[in-house]
Amino acid sequence: MADLLLRDVSKSYGQVTVLRDINLDIRRGELIVFVGPSGCGKSTLLRMIAGLERISGGDFLIDGVRMNDVPPAQRGIAMVFQSYALYPHMTVRDNMSFALKLAKRSDAEIRAAVDRVAQILQLTPYLDRLPKALSGGQRQRVAIGRAIVRDPKVYLFDEPLSNLDAALRVATRIEIAQLKEAMPHSTMVYVTHDQVEAMTLASRIVVLAGGGIAQVGSPLELYQRPRSEFVAQFIGSPSMNLLAGTVASTGPQTLVRLDGGGVARVAIPTAEADLGLRVNLGVRPEDLVPTDAPDALFAGEVEITEALGEVTLLYFRRQDQGAAVVAKLPGIHQGLRRSTVRLGADPARLHLFHQGQSLLWR
Repeated sequence: MADLLLRDVSKSYGQVTVLRDINLDIRRGELIVFVGPSGCGKSTLLRMIAGLERISGGDFLIDGVRMNDVPPAQRGIAMVFQSYALYPHMTVRDNMSFALKLAKRSDAEIRAAVDRVAQILQLTPYLDRLPKALSGGQRQRVAIGRAIVRDPKVYLFDEPLSNLDAALRVATRIEIAQLKEAMPHSTMVYVTHDQVEAMTLASRIVVLAGGGIAQVGSPLELYQRPRSEFVAQFIGSPSMNLLAGTVASTGPQTLVRLDGGGVARVAIPTAEADLGLRVNLGVRPEDLVPTDAPDALFAGEVEITEALGEVTLLYFRRQDQGAAVVAKLPGIHQGLRRSTVRLGADPARLHLFHQGQSLLWR
């Protein structure tokens, strides 16, 4: 398996630059996930690693060898696409063995490789079927198996679950996680727009935005210590609430008086120079809890409720016409619509942002 290095990598189409100054080290055995809004360049970056898109600037290296001008077939990379791209007239066995036949491997070697991978992916009963006789999840497993039998240096996944329905997506996501456990030394790069896939599969997540990397870190690091308002709101569902306010006192904890009248104590020490600083207080919906405290962080009228069974989402009306405040309460909560609810939060779970950047990372 391989280490991947991207150094000052950029991509332009004519005068339009879509990616710039991409610097990233992908370590051997990692499962790296690229996430970001539509059009941020995550699939383009994956295709540059694969050699399907030309790199406009910078260097891409695999195990220390520059790959910019190396053809895709010689990079030691296997790619799983969003569409299964299976040959409809070939059986599962023939689809999985096709690349090995082109490489002129022996029949015994091909059969052993296909049987081994089919066992890993639980495809053994389907080896003699045509793709049309398989479910969507089974077809995607065949596509993954076709990549595995080649024993490449790097596996690339381009939104492989997006064509599956919700139940199949969950099942196949679990299978990919189990596959990574069975192949701990394999290096994998995975593109998705699904946060759950990113949070559950990734060793590290790369958040792309504005043509560059907004933050790289483990799933929990991005969730607990986002560097910016963008990352804070992109990771997590529903998005983090942002409430404008002013730093009123400093010390071991920071007191913030919110524009809506609430008060927040944040477990972030600040300096005296921060008095009067305009900030946005960040609090995740799942960290808000009902409180009777007179100086609640937020109090508002519940405009809409969504009862999901395991949790209840409360959407609050805001007098300042800002984005709706959302609270995510465990369990079932009935009869709260049009009522006023006061909310607080653990100071250790609050975030402060100034000019879009987290004060934790100053």
